[in-house]
Amino acid sequence: MSIDEAREVLAIEEQGLAAVRESIGEEFNEAVEIIFSCPSRVVITGIGKSGIIGQKISATLNSTGTPSFFLHPVEAMHGDLGMVAASDVVVAISYSGETTELNGLLVSLKKRGTSIIAMTGGKESTLARASDVVLNIHIPMEACPLGLAPTASTTATLAMGDALAVVLLRRKQFQPEDFRENHPGGSLGDRLKVNVSEVMLKGDAIPSVIKGTSLLKAVEVLNRENLGAVLIVDGNHHVAGIITDGDVRRAVAEGTNQKSVKVEELMTECPVTIPDSMQAVDALSIMQQHEITILPIVG
Repeated sequence: MSIDEAREVLAIEEQGLAAVRESIGEEFNEAVEIIFSCPSRVVITGIGKSGIIGQKISATLNSTGTPSFFLHPVEAMHGDLGMVAASDVVVAISYSGETTELNGLLVSLKKRGTSIIAMTGGKESTLARASDVVLNIHIPMEACPLGLAPTASTTATLAMGDALAVVLLRRKQFQPEDFRENHPGGSLGDRLKVNVSEVMLKGDAIPSVIKGTSLLKAVEVLNRENLGAVLIVDGNHHVAGIITDGDVRRAVAEGTNQKSVKVEELMTECPVTIPDSMQAVDALSIMQQHEITILPIVG
C-alpha cells in the first residue's frame, strides 16, 4: 500500500515537471538575458516553502558562477531592503502570486528600478503583473491528497531554478576550475583539486619498451613492474601502443615465439590517452567508460 502511494506521489510530481517543461517559452530566454547582463547580484525572495526553495536556488547560483543572496520578505520590510541595489535582479517566488508579505515589497523594488523576475503558477496574479518577466511554474495538481501542502509545486520551482542556473553556467562558460574555486572544502572539493599530474607514475617508474623490442623482453619489464601492462614507445618516446598481461597470456596460449615476435606485432595501437592537465576524477570516468585499468598520460 505504502509503496503504491509513494509511486503515485512521484508520478504526480513527474507530471508537474512535464507541465512546467512544456510551458517554457521565450520568457525564459528573457530571464536568462536579464540575469546574464546583471552587473550585480541575483536576489532571491520568497516566504514559507517557497522561501526554503529560494534559498536552495540562491545557493546553486552562487556555486555555479552567479552571485546571489536570499532575502526574507518580512525582514526586507524591516530594514533589510537596504541590501538591494538598483543594479540587482530580484527573483520573487510565490506559487499563488498573491503572498501578502512578498507583494508588499513590489512597490519598493519598483521605485528602485530593480528588475523583477517572477516564479509563479499564477500568470494573472499580482506578482505576475508587477514583474518584468514571468516564469510559469503552474502544475496540474499537488501530490498532497488534501491539495494543501506544497509538494509538486515546490519540486517544479526548484527544477526551474536549476534550469536557470545550468543555462547561465553554460552561457558564462563556467569551467570545473571555476567550480573548484567555489568548493575548496569537502569531498567535492577534494575530488576537483587532484590533477593526474599529481598522482601519475613518472620516469623510470613507467614500464615501457621501444618499438622493435622482442616480446620476451617486454614480458620481463611487465613482470618486473607488476602493473599489468607495458607501454610501447617510438624513438621520440611517444606512446605508440600498449601490451597488457592479458595480451601476453593469449599469445602464450597460441604458442607465440616470444623471442622472435616484436612488440609492435602484438601491441594495441593508439591506446586511449589523456593529457597531464586532466583532473583525476575525469580520468577515472574515462577508465570506467573504456573498462581499462591502465591509462597513459601524455604531456
